[in-house]
Amino acid sequence: MREQSFEFYSIAFLGIILCRYFVVAGITYWFFYSPVSQSFINHRLRHRVPSWPAIRHDIKLSALSALVFALAAGFVLSAYQDGATHLYTDPREYGLWYLGASYSAVLVLQDTYFYFTHRLFHHPKLFPWLHRGHHRSRYPTPWTSFAFDPLEAAVQALFLVGIVFVLPLHFITVIAVLTTMTVWAVLNHLGPDRLPALFPHHWLGEWVIGPAHHSIHHLKYAVHYGLYFTFWDRLLGTQDPNYTQNLSDFRLGRSDSV
Repeated sequence: MREQSFEFYSIAFLGIILCRYFVVAGITYWFFYSPVSQSFINHRLRHRVPSWPAIRHDIKLSALSALVFALAAGFVLSAYQDGATHLYTDPREYGLWYLGASYSAVLVLQDTYFYFTHRLFHHPKLFPWLHRGHHRSRYPTPWTSFAFDPLEAAVQALFLVGIVFVLPLHFITVIAVLTTMTVWAVLNHLGPDRLPALFPHHWLGEWVIGPAHHSIHHLKYAVHYGLYFTFWDRLLGTQDPNYTQNLSDFRLGRSDSV
């Protein structure tokens, strides 16, 4: 990798992150909120029209978040050039099996970090400064997926920065984690009313967070703080006690599930 300055990396990643956001969130929004979606969504559910002021607010916050994450990425690559991180480029260095193992480990660690920081953000004294912006969208859209208050974005970026100083990670693993995080965030901010009628709200929804799970968090702030998995919510009592019934209701197309 050719060495560049911190400023170069930060500007380059700002463009990449913004481009990724507008492409992924934009295409997802167009697909699920345009007339195209009328051919597959569950018409038995009550459908809510997105608020354009809320969408504009989400896009503004997302641009600020992109700047925070770009600065974090610039710092990581500058540190890598100085040999300060555990990032590596040769997949044979730790074996191919380690690519999958490290990817899984980062997802578990990130989910744990996200759960406890997210729950902390909902403390009344911290919420106005760290998390209120994200909850401006009571009924989120794909545009909400990256809409963090700047301080919240800094806290979440801290995990992605810190992990490369702790675990040996191949660049492919880092890219896979970032891709998973992006796709997961966009899909989880789809309301259940926008999902296909045949969407499988089955047993997997008990353990893996999806749109049905996260949409409840935007309606009931005291539940559902996880990122990928429901483990911590279930273990620490922040799982909505009606969630299992809600999954059954979604299968049946009941509009009063949340």
